[in-house]
Amino acid sequence: MRLLTCLFYTMVLIVNLTAQSIPFDNNKNQTVTYRECIDFYKNVASQSDMVQMVELGPTDSGFPLHLVIVSKDKQFDPDTIKRAGKSILWINNGIHPGEPEGIDASMMLVRDILKSEEKQALLDNVVLAIVPIYNIGGSLNRNSFSRANQNGPESYGFRGNAKNLDLNRDFIKCDSRNAQTMVKALSAWDPDVFVDTHTSNGADYPYTVTLIETQKDKIEAPLKDYVTGTMTPDLYKEMKKRNWEMVPYVNVDGTPDNGIEGFLESPRYSTGFTTQHHIIGYTLETHMWKPFEDRVWASYHFLDAVLGLNHRDADLIMKSREKAKMAAKNKAEFPIRWEIDKSKEEIISFKGYEAKYKKSKVSGLERLYYDRDKPYEKNIPYWNTFVPAELVKKPVAYLVPQAYQGVISRLRWNGVEIKELSDTLSLESHFYKIEDYETTNFPYESHYMHYNVKVEKTLKKKKWQKGDYVVFANQENNRIVMENLEPQATDSYFAWNFFDGILMQKEYFSSYVFEETAAAFLKDHPEIKKELDAKRNADPKIAENARAQLDFIYKRSPWYEPTHMLYPISRLETFEKLPIR
Repeated sequence: MRLLTCLFYTMVLIVNLTAQSIPFDNNKNQTVTYRECIDFYKNVASQSDMVQMVELGPTDSGFPLHLVIVSKDKQFDPDTIKRAGKSILWINNGIHPGEPEGIDASMMLVRDILKSEEKQALLDNVVLAIVPIYNIGGSLNRNSFSRANQNGPESYGFRGNAKNLDLNRDFIKCDSRNAQTMVKALSAWDPDVFVDTHTSNGADYPYTVTLIETQKDKIEAPLKDYVTGTMTPDLYKEMKKRNWEMVPYVNVDGTPDNGIEGFLESPRYSTGFTTQHHIIGYTLETHMWKPFEDRVWASYHFLDAVLGLNHRDADLIMKSREKAKMAAKNKAEFPIRWEIDKSKEEIISFKGYEAKYKKSKVSGLERLYYDRDKPYEKNIPYWNTFVPAELVKKPVAYLVPQAYQGVISRLRWNGVEIKELSDTLSLESHFYKIEDYETTNFPYESHYMHYNVKVEKTLKKKKWQKGDYVVFANQENNRIVMENLEPQATDSYFAWNFFDGILMQKEYFSSYVFEETAAAFLKDHPEIKKELDAKRNADPKIAENARAQLDFIYKRSPWYEPTHMLYPISRLETFEKLPIR
C-alpha cells in the first residue's frame, strides 16, 4: 500500500510538472515575459524538493535577482555542495533580454530533468544553478523592434538594463546593482562551469550555433589542457551528433571566407570575468536569422550537452581548477594586456554562403548580401592564439589608500583577501607616475575609458594611515588583483576612471608672480636650466611660449604638487613586516 501511495504521488508530481507549460509550447515564435518566467520557477520549486529559488540581491529594476538551484541531493548551499564533492554548473540567461533563447531553453531543461530519471542522473555529480533573467529591467522593457536584424520572437526585452547599461560590459566596473549582486554571488558559489546565452549579429551562414570559449591562452595550463583537449572538442562532437553542428564565433573583418579571429573577452565581459576566477566559461551565440524555434532547441541541446560533460568529468574539472588556482597563486609574472598572433593559424572547415554585391535600393550604391542559393564548404584560417602584449612582475603586495572605497568594495565582491593597517606607517615603496594615456572621445557604458597607458615606476616614501589597505599578491585571486590594479591593464580600475582625480592638477601659478621664483630656481639648479635650453632649441613652439617655459620649470620644482599624475596605489616589491589586522 505504501509503495502504491508513493507511485501515486510520483505520478501526480509528473502530471503537475508537465502542466507547467510556457508560451513556446504553443507558439514557437514566443518567449516568456519576466513574470511568466519567475512564476514558472516558483511553481516548479513548490512542487519539487529538488528545486529551490532564492533571491541573490537587488537589481537596478527594483526587482531581486533570482537563482534557481536544481539539486538531486536537495542541497542548496554552495559550501555544502562543495563539501559533498559536487561540481556546479551556472547558466546565465537574459543578460541581453532581446536574445532570449536561453531563458526558454533553461525552463524546458529543468522541466525535463524533473520528469526524467535518466536526466536526473546527470545531477549525480553536478548541481545546476540558473539565473532565469539577469537583466530584469531590460526584460520588462518589452518590444518588437530593437533587434532589427533578428528573426523573432514576436516580442522580447531590450539590451540596456534599467540604467540603460549593457550588463555584458559591467562585470569589472559594477556600475549596476545587477552586476554588484552577480559578482558577489559568483564569488560565493564559485561555479566550475559558466554558460552565458546570447544571439549573434553579423555574417550569414548555415550554422544555428556558434561558440565563444574561455580564451585558451589566458587560463592556467592544468585547466587549459582539459578545456582545449577534452571539453570543447567533445562539445563540438556532441552538438554535431545532435544535428546542431557548431563553429567558433564568427568574428570577422569582412566576410567569413577570409578567416575568423578568436574573440578576446576582456574582464568586462562575462566569460572574461569568469576567466579571472579560473571558471570554465562558454558564451553560446545562436544565429540571429535562424527561426526562433531552432535557436531555442539549439540552446537547449547545448545546455544539456554541457550538463552531460560536466557530469562525466566533474571530478577532473574540479581538480583542474584547483591546480589552476594554485598556479596563479605561485605565478611570478602576469599578462595584463593581450594581442592576437596571426603568425599562428589553424585551418578549419566552414560552411557559408557566397558573399556578393548588388545595387542598393536605398542608396543606389553597392551593398553586401549573402546568396543562400550559393552555399559552399571550404577551409578557412582561424586565428585563435593570443600572446601577452605586456607582462608585469607580481609585487609582494599593493597598498591602497582608504579613500578608494569603491575599489576595495569591488575587490572584496570578487573574493579578494584584503588586510588593513593597524597603525600608521612610513614606508618606501614603488609608485607609478602616469606618463601618458589616451581617452575615448565618446562615452562607453557611462565612462570615458583610458587606454595606451604609459607609466614610469618611481620609489617614494609615504606615510600610510591606520585603516589603509594591504592586498597581498599571494592568493588564488592574483589575476583579479593584477589585472584590476595595474593601471596599464585593458580593464583596470584606472582604465574605467576610478582614479581620474589624480589626472587633474589642483594648484597652478600666476605667471607674473612665478617669474622671479622661476629665475631664482634656475640659478640654483643649472641642470634644470640645461634641460630647458635643450627643450627650447628642439621645439620652436616652446621657445616662443613664455607660459610653457614657466610650466616646464614649475613641474620640476618643489612647488608642483606631487599627487598630480601619481597613481595612488603603491607596489611593495620586497617583503616588509607590516602592522596589519
